[in-house]
Amino acid sequence: MTKLKTTWFSHRLGQDVSVTRWGEIGTPVLFFPTAAADAEEVERFLMVQALQPLLDAGRIKLYSVDSISGKALLAGKGATEIARVQAQYDGFVYHELVSAIRQDCRSKDIEIVTTGPSIGAFNALSMICRHPDVFSKAICMSGTYDVTKWMNREVPSDHYFASPLHFLPELGEGEQLARLRQRFILLTHGTGRAEEPQQSWRVADALGRKGVPNRVDTWDDWAHDWPTWREMLPKYLGEMA
Repeated sequence: MTKLKTTWFSHRLGQDVSVTRWGEIGTPVLFFPTAAADAEEVERFLMVQALQPLLDAGRIKLYSVDSISGKALLAGKGATEIARVQAQYDGFVYHELVSAIRQDCRSKDIEIVTTGPSIGAFNALSMICRHPDVFSKAICMSGTYDVTKWMNREVPSDHYFASPLHFLPELGEGEQLARLRQRFILLTHGTGRAEEPQQSWRVADALGRKGVPNRVDTWDDWAHDWPTWREMLPKYLGEMA
C-alpha cells in the first residue's frame, strides 16, 4: 500500500490545503475528517489500518482532505464568515479536488464515494447532495447534520445551500434532484455516548420526501468515537466498493 501527501495553494480558499492518498487502484473514496482535523487524522486514528485489506486488494483508493470548513465552524467565527468558508470549501472540492482525484485515477469521469464521521459526515452528505454528478454514494457515520448550533442558529444563504437539511425540502424538480435520485446515502449511527440518532432520522426523512434512496443503520450501544467508525467503514465499503 502506497501513501502520497500533496499540498497546493487554493486561490478559492486563500490558503494551502493538504490531501493524502493511500492505495493505487480501486474505487476512489473521499474521506472528510472530524471537526477541524487535517488530512492525516484518518491514519493517526488507525482507520487506514482498518481499511488495509480493501486497499491491498485494490478495491478502494482512499483520499483524505484537510477539514477547512470544520476549522471555520469551530473557530468561533460569525455565521456569515462560517458560511462563506463553507461555500469556498465546496468550490475547492468540486473544482479542484475532484479534478485531482480523477487525474490521479486516470479517468476523466470516474465517480467517487464520499464518507466521514461526525462533522465529516455533514461534509460527505453536503457534497453528494450538491454534486450528484460526481459522487455516487455517501457513507455518513454518526453525523452532526444541523451545525447551526455553532452559528447561533443563523442560516446565511451560503450555509443554506451547504446544508441538506435546509435546502433539500425546497429543492425543485430538475437535473440535480433527478441525479440525486440515482444515488445512495447510508446514514449510520450508534446509540452510546455522545451519539445523536435523531440527526440521522431527520436527514432520512428529508431525503425520503424527495425520493432519494437512503438507509439508516443503528449500531446499538456503540459510542461516538473512532473504534465505532473503524468497524463501520470497512464493513460498508466492503459491501459497496
